[in-house]
Amino acid sequence: MAKDGDVKLIGAWPSPFVMRPRIALNLKGVEYEFLEEKFGAKSDLLLRSNPVHKKIPVLLHADRPVCESLVIVQYVDDAWPSSGPSILPSDPYDRATARFWAAYIDEKWFPSMTGIAKAQGEEAKKAALDQVAEGLSLLEDAFGKISKGKPFFGGDTVGFLDIALGCLLGWLRVTEKMNGVKLLDEAKVPGLAKWAERFCADDAVKGVMPETDKLAEFAKLIMAKFKAAPSPQ
Repeated sequence: MAKDGDVKLIGAWPSPFVMRPRIALNLKGVEYEFLEEKFGAKSDLLLRSNPVHKKIPVLLHADRPVCESLVIVQYVDDAWPSSGPSILPSDPYDRATARFWAAYIDEKWFPSMTGIAKAQGEEAKKAALDQVAEGLSLLEDAFGKISKGKPFFGGDTVGFLDIALGCLLGWLRVTEKMNGVKLLDEAKVPGLAKWAERFCADDAVKGVMPETDKLAEFAKLIMAKFKAAPSPQ
């Protein structure tokens, strides 16, 4: 167990990527101080701690910064190996598989979901929604193979890939709400739909998963700011 004051996390509550280290720290039972960044501003501490990307989240462990959400999750697993369950699989192939799908989520699937809000016209929006649904079908198949019939991608407990995908469930619900669609449809992706319920009910998750309505209001603020921004010349 880390000593009080040893661990701080720079982040913001709406960020799905900040959720990742929060869940990892909760799984490990590590006490930490959450340093909330204001929307539209970057603190001096953030800029000093992450001078390369200048973005959240940043973990400060004994004043040493660790940046990038999935890198932080892996660091937490390594730094507190005897606290709580292992987050990454012990088998090298299983670890590689989990990292592969986590990269797919960040590089392909999540960008397709954010593309829905940016789509111009109904045809473009439908194409973006179809792309998200196609990705969920791939992840449904992956869940069946990786979980081997257990409750989570990580087996009996929340693991690396659960965190990578699960932190995006809040924004997936907002996307469904704002577009009047059901993407995580139990008829089409039954494994993922049931997994999502289990994930959100887990003790390490439920305290940091934002309420859908609150997140939707924040999304409206972001969209209003985006629309108000001057077009590049």
